[in-house]
Amino acid sequence: MRVGIIKGNGIGPEITAATQRVLEATGLPFEWEDIPIAGVAIQAHDHPLPPETVQRLRAAKYNIKAPLIVNKLEGRITCVQPDGSELTYPSLNNAIRRELGLFVNPRPIRGFPGVSGRHESLDIVVMREVTEDVYIGHEHKIGDDIAAEAIKLTTRAAALKVAKYSFEYARRLGRKRVTCLHKANVLNYTDGLFLRCFQETSRDYPEIQSDDMMIDAACYTIVRDPKRFDVIVTANQYGDIFSDLAAGLAGSLGLAPGANIGDGVCVFEASHGAAPDIAGKGIANPLALVLSGAELLDETGNHKEATAVREAVRKVIEAKTSLTPDLGGSGTTDSLAAVVSEEVKKILA
Repeated sequence: MRVGIIKGNGIGPEITAATQRVLEATGLPFEWEDIPIAGVAIQAHDHPLPPETVQRLRAAKYNIKAPLIVNKLEGRITCVQPDGSELTYPSLNNAIRRELGLFVNPRPIRGFPGVSGRHESLDIVVMREVTEDVYIGHEHKIGDDIAAEAIKLTTRAAALKVAKYSFEYARRLGRKRVTCLHKANVLNYTDGLFLRCFQETSRDYPEIQSDDMMIDAACYTIVRDPKRFDVIVTANQYGDIFSDLAAGLAGSLGLAPGANIGDGVCVFEASHGAAPDIAGKGIANPLALVLSGAELLDETGNHKEATAVREAVRKVIEAKTSLTPDLGGSGTTDSLAAVVSEEVKKILA
């Protein structure tokens, strides 16, 4: 199984190695392909995301991406298109998604006994549309630091596509409800269009409950009642923020996996950042990227192995074996990966 690897920076290389170790414990025949990006790509191609990297990611089809450092107040990146034109993106992460045509970022978030407290019953999937909204980076300054404006983009095509994906996902996995989060009471045109597209799509799935909620009310509700939600579909920025809130309720961003799905290409990544402050210390929690690897296994049809990885993670967390400091333990990245790998082997045996 050929899988492209973006090792990232900060804690990226450490948690990538841990994830590869756990996935190899399934016994599946992986062929890892290191793909240069950011600093490594600059050294080789004088660009953080050259066309060669985009082509290799697309050819690999399935890719695992560790976190990349994105600095505040900077990070815009311009990519040359096949026709010679240029597109500018607000960040490297955004550029990867849009250059590859990745349109939805599913983030499954589950609670864990012993870690999540009263939110251990949490079991949601946030479907974040990732091609539009204010994250397109179309913004400009007004005067000399007097003001600034940003454009919030919503198109019918993108809203319908992510809504359909969310309902199809719910149907395939036997999920009961899909909820649209928005602020259509204020943003009548943009969020209003997103909501109308969701409502139109819901009519094609009468067996699945559908409803909607204001994003601010949803933040309050998930804290009070974690069982209220099932599958959630929402715009780019709302999905980014809401999924991090849900991960905090689950106990740690280190337990929040993610994927980026496009037509014929996928990139699986943890929902957290590169944590440069603990890079090289060997204490980074690899479980979010490991669980992202389980999402990759599901996407490739290896459901038995995907279930084994998730079950192994749950057992290790419940037993509190070699957990990293963010989960209240004194284990290391390597020791945690080792015990999860052994548990995967036992389950599959």
